Amino acid sequence: MSLAKKALEQGEGIVRLTPTWVPRSFCVPGRRIKLHPDDYYAFGGMRGGIDERWFSSTTAAQNGPLTSKNEGLSHIAFEDGGSTQLFLLKDAVEELGSALIGSRLWNEFKSWPMYSKFFDNMGPLPHHIHPSDEFGKLTGQNGKPEAYYFPPQVNNHGGDFPYTFFGIAPGTSKETILDCLKNFNKGDNKITNYSQAFRLQPGTGWDVPPGMLHAPGSMCTYEPQKASDIFAMYQSLVNEAIIPEELLWNACPKNRWGDYELLLEMIDWDLNVNPNLMDNHYMEPKSVADSAQMQAAGYQETWICYRSHDYSAKELTVMPGQTVTITDAAAYGMIMMQGHGKMGAWDIETPSLIRFGQLTHDEYFVSEDAAKAGVKITNLSKTDPIVMLKHFGPKNPDLKIA
Repeated sequence: MSLAKKALEQGEGIVRLTPTWVPRSFCVPGRRIKLHPDDYYAFGGMRGGIDERWFSSTTAAQNGPLTSKNEGLSHIAFEDGGSTQLFLLKDAVEELGSALIGSRLWNEFKSWPMYSKFFDNMGPLPHHIHPSDEFGKLTGQNGKPEAYYFPPQVNNHGGDFPYTFFGIAPGTSKETILDCLKNFNKGDNKITNYSQAFRLQPGTGWDVPPGMLHAPGSMCTYEPQKASDIFAMYQSLVNEAIIPEELLWNACPKNRWGDYELLLEMIDWDLNVNPNLMDNHYMEPKSVADSAQMQAAGYQETWICYRSHDYSAKELTVMPGQTVTITDAAAYGMIMMQGHGKMGAWDIETPSLIRFGQLTHDEYFVSEDAAKAGVKITNLSKTDPIVMLKHFGPKNPDLKIA
């Protein structure tokens, strides 16, 4: 029997994942993702600090020529006879197919088509864009929609700038934005002068379709997204730090570098200048069922990312001392945010500090069969709730798009 089959059988349809750390050379870590203070530059100073942890990822990070082997890819941990063996979730999906992610997703995608992450920066990110599939295919990549949720457990402070710029101010001309792009190498190209910023609030989130300009603020962010790492930075100066020009052209084929009109075409103009951005893209949690009935049963569950067909996410809270069985119609990955207890055959716990390379019991992947059968969760604490975030693939049968 293969390792993947053994792991799925051992976990009764749930496999244990290892922490997947990703550095970004253009960011300063916010230091809220529980990595040990000595380990934020474990990849080396040239790679930049670790400001991301990826969840349930079968998508490789695109970090340039220094990118390490399997960077961004989640591993499954299989324990047998006192030893622990690691292998890629990507390989397990390719081998097990529908037995892991369900026939609906396997038949359509032949892959696990999303991942989630924490991104955690001390300051804001540059105004940037994730192109649509139409433009992603120019470099052999998928386009990327994404969503944000700001978990209270990792946002005891908001960082240096807890505001996110979205879109382009109504009335701005395409020529104005084109001039900003052409001025990328002249210091500050001032592109956020033509945007609008929204204050970020823990326990809420935003939906970010492909083609939307956005400059994420400094809150630690949980980010479900389509399986892609495509991006292009359209802002040249952030927090007095210069953004390298190659990141402006990051989503363009080499033979189109210098084609500013292509950069402009990647912007979904109507989406960006819509004056009702908050109405269309802001998200507050929505109960998945009647709140009073869930409370009586010992838990609460809410949709936290629910405006896209490409992914969705829930927050599950199990009250102290309670045992519940939670069913879902689709496979999902999960990350613990608070508390400890049991989930199926596994111990689950929320670490307070993680060393680089250390294994944990806070991240798992739940097969579709296990999700449909119901996952039994027991909170072993007398005082602390269990809180976990659950990320789902496309077209979740349980989700009704807002």
